[in-house]
Amino acid sequence: MNRSGELKRTTKETDIFISLNLDGQGMYDIDTGIGFFNHMLELFAVHGNFDLTVKCKGDLRVDGHHTVEDIGIVLGKLIYKLLGEKKGIARYSEKTIPMDEALVRAVIDVSGRPYLVCDLDCTGIIGNFEAELAEEFFSAFSTYGMITLHLNKLNGKNIHHIIEAAFKAVSRALRESLTIVSNKIPSSKGIIE
Repeated sequence: MNRSGELKRTTKETDIFISLNLDGQGMYDIDTGIGFFNHMLELFAVHGNFDLTVKCKGDLRVDGHHTVEDIGIVLGKLIYKLLGEKKGIARYSEKTIPMDEALVRAVIDVSGRPYLVCDLDCTGIIGNFEAELAEEFFSAFSTYGMITLHLNKLNGKNIHHIIEAAFKAVSRALRESLTIVSNKIPSSKGIIE
């Protein structure tokens, strides 16, 4: 089963290309124009064992919002496309990840029902990244990936640590939920849309 592909999306605000191999080695080539966000996507690739290329030219003269949200849209759409009928995937996973004083839990259901519960409670600026944009990314990612995602900050004060723990937790949970564990669609309905 080939679970790799690419997707391009161009609007008046962003021009994005993403290539993804769900069964990769954690290799990455990331350029979003936002240093901290590059770092988070690199962590996402490494900790999920995904091969990920992200190239984005966004309207950073305005701010990072469109860039971050639109990358979440494209990445979510690409994952949804690569999973097809989702035959054999584990579907569910939960990971709790520490980063110094921060502790974040991610719970994922690759359900075909998009929903985000996010209580990272992060405000402030990290480099040129507005901390609130982390939730915008995860919202777009879960909506367009058709994934239920619960993200809970269990502890933490440093916004860099909290957001980093969140990206690591989501990537590890996603990797496990996409692992092939059978030859059946993991739903009593016989379908995950």
